Amino acid sequence: MKRLLEPIDKIAIAVILAFSIAIGLLVWGGEACGTDCIFHTGPQVSNFSWQNKLVGGQDRAFILTFNRPMDRDSVEKNLVINPSLPGKFSWSGRRVAYTLTTPVPYGKTYQVELEGAKEKFAAGNDEGEEMQPFVGEFRSRDRAFAYIGSQGEEKGRLILYNWSKETKTLLTPDNLVVFEFKPYPQSDKILFSAAEKSSGDNALLQLQLYTVTTGLNQNNDPPKTPEIKLVLDNNQYQNNKFDLSQDGKIIAVQRVNRQNPADFGLWIVEENKQPQPLGDSPSGDFLIAPDSKTIAVAQGEGIALLPLQPDAEPLDFLSQFGRVVTFSPNGISAIMVNFNKDNPNLRYTRSLFYVNSLGVEKELVNLEGSILDCKFHPNTTHLYCLLTKLEKNGEYKEKPYLAQIDLQTAQVLPVLALPEYQDSKISIAPDGLGILFDQILTTDSVSEVSLPKNNSGEAIIDSRLWLLVTSSSEIHHVEQLPLVGLYPQWMP
Repeated sequence: MKRLLEPIDKIAIAVILAFSIAIGLLVWGGEACGTDCIFHTGPQVSNFSWQNKLVGGQDRAFILTFNRPMDRDSVEKNLVINPSLPGKFSWSGRRVAYTLTTPVPYGKTYQVELEGAKEKFAAGNDEGEEMQPFVGEFRSRDRAFAYIGSQGEEKGRLILYNWSKETKTLLTPDNLVVFEFKPYPQSDKILFSAAEKSSGDNALLQLQLYTVTTGLNQNNDPPKTPEIKLVLDNNQYQNNKFDLSQDGKIIAVQRVNRQNPADFGLWIVEENKQPQPLGDSPSGDFLIAPDSKTIAVAQGEGIALLPLQPDAEPLDFLSQFGRVVTFSPNGISAIMVNFNKDNPNLRYTRSLFYVNSLGVEKELVNLEGSILDCKFHPNTTHLYCLLTKLEKNGEYKEKPYLAQIDLQTAQVLPVLALPEYQDSKISIAPDGLGILFDQILTTDSVSEVSLPKNNSGEAIIDSRLWLLVTSSSEIHHVEQLPLVGLYPQWMP
């Protein structure tokens, strides 16, 4: 006996038939024009790696990903970046990377536009279908630097100047005197050494390590009050020089046991871990390499390269060099000093060497004066160095000057004479805008404990901040900044 179909059965059958016909049409159409035609959207950018991102000097390439294979020439000809950023293209399938030839200038908003580019293959259209217009946006970090104040209520305090927003913030309280500081890689905080103002002449023996938040690039409105955190106390050990790894995860500190001065050496401090001695041998000057895994330490008659692990065996020993001045940002090369002790013809001179990971050792300059500081320009084609010229007119006197050194030709170009400069360091902007340096005046007869001190313990009674404006390889002009302080450093 046949069962009569109920109304609901008829509806179900009708729906099934309709879906079957639709699926058949889609499959037939897909075979004719390809998978993308099933849900036809046309060629378009499916991902932009810097969309709404905040980028800095270490960010050197963005990636555009397309939903279809694209005609590469049409993409490269039609991509527009405003303001303009020079760079070069490299492709991998549906992805194109645009690598900047110079760091992105800070303090700006950028738009990336692509219109008129075409897909590589399209059924029935030899020229390829034109993509949907794309507009992306990203912003570079605020241009800012930090320094230590030297006058009035700013004496000995860490100060942040946000150039992009023209704001100045006192980061540390009045009771602390700051001696040295290192910005963290994201510019969100600063590591610094300081002593209580009440320490007076013993301040250098009472240093503790702290961090302070900067509020930079956090889009806080209004900005949060700077937060200070103690990182390393001075209860059992005296803290001296320190360095911060490029990734911001490791601090290396020179420490002396207060009860046993023979217990002297490097310690490493990691977040949420107890401080540990790096080894039991005394250490000289040191610098953490950009890989954040290695430290270069002056030991005896050379430079030891050590892993940043307690009691690890040395990776290498460079007996011909006595000091590492600086590393290139990518860690591939370094600038080192040879004191020429083994060469009678060069005795009492110093040689500046360029050394890289391929084994190249190239002398850049030999001089009778001193090598105070050097920094790579962000494009790594040349150096800026603070050097001194030794004059022997009746008395020996060193005259400092700033020089530009071409790493390819080893040509040394004196840029600026710096009379009356002491303990100066240079800081090059991460986007290459310019070089910050200071000019300080010291005295050993001032007893006011609130004055900051230099590395020799002399009180700093005045200081000026200067900016040398540069481009990729040219010097434009030098100007005195309307700020009073010392040891200026650009924020990353």
